Amino acid sequence: MIKEILEHNRRFVEEKGYERFRTDKYPNKKIAIVTCMDTRLVELLPAALGFRNGDVKVIKNAGATITNPFDSTMRSLLVAVYELGVEEIMVIGHTGCGVQGMDSAEMQHLMKERGIPESNINLMKHCGIDLDSWLHGFDDTDEAIRETVDLIRNHPLMTHDITVKGYIMDSETGTLRPL
Repeated sequence: MIKEILEHNRRFVEEKGYERFRTDKYPNKKIAIVTCMDTRLVELLPAALGFRNGDVKVIKNAGATITNPFDSTMRSLLVAVYELGVEEIMVIGHTGCGVQGMDSAEMQHLMKERGIPESNINLMKHCGIDLDSWLHGFDDTDEAIRETVDLIRNHPLMTHDITVKGYIMDSETGTLRPL
């Protein structure tokens, strides 16, 4: 598959397909969106919200949640606000999220099945990583998004003049429901 992707990229550049995507690093609409990496949202989310290339900063992760106030998603939001002019933040979860109900023990089992030695898993635990909480999903998508919104709003490095709101998107229709 990677070979096919690279071949497509070669043709794309050769044919100057990139020209219609030119923009700069500053989001036209001054919005950052934290959303899920779910494949259903790749084209649905921007189409449903009317965003084009250059309009918004999109930060994707598993579940559209921030589990640690100093993780890379929070760092990206701080960069977006202080360096790139973002004034509003939308946290958009979605229906049928794979992180809902995700089980840490099951994921560790799958890791072992794929060849990760028990010693590597134990090393993480000895280094102070609580794999059970780090790899655990959430039970309620609405509540997980509310918690992430609260974390962003009350982060000690986030300015209070930023609007932060949470939403759930229907993964089939693109309907956005505010929380």
